[in-house]
Amino acid sequence: MNKAQFIAALAPHFNDSKKEAAHAVDVVFDTIVRAMSRGEDVMINDFGKFKKVDRKARMGRNPFTGETIKIKASKKARFLPAKGLKEVISGERKLGPAPKIEPKAVAKAAPKKAAKKSAKKAAPKKKAKKSAKKVAKKSTKKAKKRK
Repeated sequence: MNKAQFIAALAPHFNDSKKEAAHAVDVVFDTIVRAMSRGEDVMINDFGKFKKVDRKARMGRNPFTGETIKIKASKKARFLPAKGLKEVISGERKLGPAPKIEPKAVAKAAPKKAAKKSAKKAAPKKKAKKSAKKVAKKSTKKAKKRK
């Protein structure tokens, strides 16, 4: 599952708004990354622990030449799965039912004043459609002349 598929799976929980689901996913990931960059561990019960690990400098080998090389010290991200996650993956424990999706809220009818304002704003859109039609006619005329 990639990020887009993850957002699509969460969208029903956000009234089918992929925009809101994407925002929620981005906020969660950003919070985890910022906490880890400060050196804090992020522990999520029954899921796992994200932590920043310091790796010491060490000696290694170039696989092509066999030459010994020095590998610099670095910092890496590490994920340690929780016991609950390991049990579910191994099949020792079954998952409970998925969270239920709340029914969609019914939108209320707009007041009459708002309808008048939207009618005034709709007029410029018609002009845009007319100009688009003119452009389309011109392009078809040019195409006919080329033939």
